[in-house]
Amino acid sequence: MSASQRVLELREQIEQHNRQYYVLDAPLIPDAEYDRLFRELQALEAANPQLASADSPTQRVGAAPQAEFKSVAHRTPMLSLNNAFSADEVEAFDRRAREALAVAGEIDYAAEPKFDGLAVGLTYENGIFTRGATRGDGFTGEDVTVNLRTLANLPLRLNGKAPPRLLEVRGEVLMLRSDFSRLNSRQRERGEKEFVNPRNAAAGSLRQLDSRITAQRSLRFFAYGIGVSEGIDLPPSHFAALDLLVALGLPVAAERRRVSGLAGLLGFYAQLGAKRAALPYDIDGVVYKVDSLEAQERLGFVSRAPRFAIAHKFPAEEAVTELLGIDVQVGRTGALTPVARLAPIFVGGVTVTNATLHNQGEIDRKDLRIGDTVIVRRAGDVIPEVVGPLLDRRPGDLPRFNLLARYPTCPVCGSHVVRADDEAVARCSGGLYCPAQRKQALLHFASRRAMDIEGLGDKLVDQLVDGDIVRTPADLYKMGLLALSNLERMAEKSATNLLAAIDRSRQTTLSRFIYALGIRNVGETTAKDLARHFGRLDSILAASEEELMQVADVGPVVAQCLRQFCAEPHNVEVIAQLRAAGVAWSEGEGRSPAPAASAAAGKVFVLTGTMPSLSREQAKELIDAAGGKVSGSVSKKTDYVVAGSEAGSKLDKAQELGVTVINEAQLRILLERATDHE
Repeated sequence: MSASQRVLELREQIEQHNRQYYVLDAPLIPDAEYDRLFRELQALEAANPQLASADSPTQRVGAAPQAEFKSVAHRTPMLSLNNAFSADEVEAFDRRAREALAVAGEIDYAAEPKFDGLAVGLTYENGIFTRGATRGDGFTGEDVTVNLRTLANLPLRLNGKAPPRLLEVRGEVLMLRSDFSRLNSRQRERGEKEFVNPRNAAAGSLRQLDSRITAQRSLRFFAYGIGVSEGIDLPPSHFAALDLLVALGLPVAAERRRVSGLAGLLGFYAQLGAKRAALPYDIDGVVYKVDSLEAQERLGFVSRAPRFAIAHKFPAEEAVTELLGIDVQVGRTGALTPVARLAPIFVGGVTVTNATLHNQGEIDRKDLRIGDTVIVRRAGDVIPEVVGPLLDRRPGDLPRFNLLARYPTCPVCGSHVVRADDEAVARCSGGLYCPAQRKQALLHFASRRAMDIEGLGDKLVDQLVDGDIVRTPADLYKMGLLALSNLERMAEKSATNLLAAIDRSRQTTLSRFIYALGIRNVGETTAKDLARHFGRLDSILAASEEELMQVADVGPVVAQCLRQFCAEPHNVEVIAQLRAAGVAWSEGEGRSPAPAASAAAGKVFVLTGTMPSLSREQAKELIDAAGGKVSGSVSKKTDYVVAGSEAGSKLDKAQELGVTVINEAQLRILLERATDHE
């Protein structure tokens, strides 16, 4: 037998055993024999690279990390379903379907479990799996083909001698409860963080840039429908279409039924609800679909959901416990999130001891007080919810909780806690100093449009902060070669290059420096407006809210954020340290804006598509220098849309509103006219 013949034989045998083991739960051979066949196939493919194939079972082991996931436009939208939470809502769904179809009797429905996983679409071309994408926003998802290939129960080649020319299969990726338990056991053994629930674990595993990690997570796929097909005759009903998918080798939930009328729907709901705890995977309800595909087409869609289907959700799982206290967590952006500390309670499959309370407004709305007996709800959600107190069990007149009174200063760094008039969230004002915000502050400070420190990325910032080498942005300018060279994966040359980039960043502009400080609601444009108006940093630091509002586009909210930031001594101290470290700029920057006679001065531009020779950033800088302003969206206030190749919806919007559209050459002419007038 030739190598090519043996490879084909081995692939067929291994995929058959995969199906027996993962889909039918009826293995035919011991694990050792399976491993022997798999190793033989690996050896043959390694010795004969020309025989390698994307549909080989050896592709399930994963590949080297990807840089990022590419976007994929779905051929037909992957729409979400409307929900029903009561029998009355299901009755209304059935009535609407009968009335729309003019059916006097009962309608046949396909009823199936509603998986608690991650929706994906699989594309098979001539029977070969070629692409898989997440649902995303329903219209565009992420290309996770390499990761999906690692799923042992997902066929890489469809059954049958005459496969369809094109078949897009819709389904769900999930993790069985048993696999979830094993995964968390491994996490505990390694001293790593455990996953909250199977859905969370499945979603995180499928979106790993390193598919070798996905391959270790034991994910499963279950099909629940067909999106697009070519070269195949589809059966007349949804239920029969699922049978077709089974015949093609795709896994479909065994817990599905064809039922008639409202009684059939509610009967299936009750039966599956009774079996829910014994199922091998998590479900959070059932899905009803009008079985006739012709009837589905007639019913059509409303908004972003089909009229022919509905999800009947199971009741949320609730329990009663005591609210022992309210702590706060300080997030990467300085937001203080109140967290309920609860007497341990088992609900929704996990023991719950904490639950987010979101903000002061939520605490007030629910009238939650420390010492209350409260209802805790968890229905497959990652974060449990405190529904509210049982007022008849409240022990006397408990004091109300006031976050700002309890935490006038940040529990992490001691900076003042502030809350803008138009916001529900309270925040730590020590953005440059607070350890909770340290990593976010450093990454923003070093970003290309701020101080532009090349080489200072996420992983390095993690090491610098976790190793207590850098506490504030000012510490970046105090680092030496020895400290950097001792870091993991940081050779002497890399350390030297980073120090050189840090040194180059000492000479900057006032607007870049202001933007680098990470002041809430102060973006690049506002930073430039502040630099033009005041010219000096000290003037900005000393300005009142009224003086700040004299700057173009600075309103009360931005002025308040600026004032709160500049009033925090910790921030002022870090700014002083940065200046002492040699960070400098030309004072008086931008005090002479482009004259009003300039062709671009005061005009609003929107950039879309790819220009022949200018990057988006270069075009923006040229427009800014000529006194124009670049906006991110098209409106009636837009003067010009600069369109390059592959321009998208912004161009359509401009044409709809009658906004002038120009290309790069016309933009340059406009900017040259601006230069001539100066």
